Amino acid sequence: MIKLLYLYLQITYIMFAPSLSYWEIKSWLSKLDFVIIGSGIVGLNAALSLRQKFPKSKILILEKGFLPAGASTKNAGFSCFGSISEIVDDLNHHAQEEVFELVKKRFDGIALLRENLGDRAIGFKNFGGYEFFESQDQNTLDKCMHHEKEINQLLHRIFGENPFKKTKNTFGFKKVIDVGYVNRYESQINTGQMMQALLRKVQKSNILQLNGVGVLQLEDNGREVLIGTDQKFSLKAPTVLVATNGFAAELMDLDVKPARAQVLITKPVKNLPLKGTFHLDRGYYYFRNVGNRLLLGGGRNLDFQTEETYDLSLTQKVQNKLDTLISEMILPGKIVEIEHRWSGIMGVGGQKKPIVKWVSPRIGCAVRMGGMGVALGSKTGKELAELTNT
Repeated sequence: MIKLLYLYLQITYIMFAPSLSYWEIKSWLSKLDFVIIGSGIVGLNAALSLRQKFPKSKILILEKGFLPAGASTKNAGFSCFGSISEIVDDLNHHAQEEVFELVKKRFDGIALLRENLGDRAIGFKNFGGYEFFESQDQNTLDKCMHHEKEINQLLHRIFGENPFKKTKNTFGFKKVIDVGYVNRYESQINTGQMMQALLRKVQKSNILQLNGVGVLQLEDNGREVLIGTDQKFSLKAPTVLVATNGFAAELMDLDVKPARAQVLITKPVKNLPLKGTFHLDRGYYYFRNVGNRLLLGGGRNLDFQTEETYDLSLTQKVQNKLDTLISEMILPGKIVEIEHRWSGIMGVGGQKKPIVKWVSPRIGCAVRMGGMGVALGSKTGKELAELTNT
């Protein structure tokens, strides 16, 4: 009751907040039909799907960052379905049909992203995806070879052919086993272009968005949802949809943990010998070309506990490992300068399947993308919008 009273007082206080005008209150914060929390790939796609379903509704997106605070503008731009070693690992923890459905959801999600925005708008390039194995990781390669036929048969229904084929190391990588795998369907996108295209589409669809507004509390009172923020106002709406991925546990009790992903990109490299997307160590390391630059990320497996954080700082342990991979394995013998380093927050949990459900009669969520937000975000956002019936 105390929390409920506090939120009601905050809503009343909005009328007296000195930083808000009458026009701001009436135009942005009043008579809302839907409020979406999180302006990443999932949240923006949910908003667009709601607009199609409810053309006359008033939709507001709230985002705590000046750009999406999680991973949507910070990811590596992999348009991927899971490397073969990841799928082998998934089969140890999930039923075969669950793995099939997870890969199919990623496949369908990428198709929907391309359909909604167009390949040119997202910088889509199909150079194929590769996985190689460090010299000491023969055991993982053996497992992949053992399960290769089973996995190809399982996923043939999705791709129309066997997606994984053996390949040779023709890229000059050192300290890796010469045999690896390639999936010709795996591609890459330009993350910044994709998010700009999504934002333009949202704006053209008459969907409101406020950045720099963090949501602190949600209260479903049976008639509406009261939303407490970190600004000088609170607001209310009949329906609230949460799309905060790795930050979901800040608002509700769900099996979602933050997982920091650290990334770097080099300055242009003369005669960069690789083109495509690449996986190492069951996907814990990943790299690709961005034009003639190398982008490399990963390393949370070095210290899972430390990387389970909302902090966007970088750590010396992970950055040193990334630097070593470049100099000793990926681009040995080349002089490489790092131009920029950053991190993003993914959402992971005990299962890889995203959580899309009602957490109360008027609060829905779509979270836990498991590091596959590019592949899963469009379809998962659409599924979140489809939870609504009125």
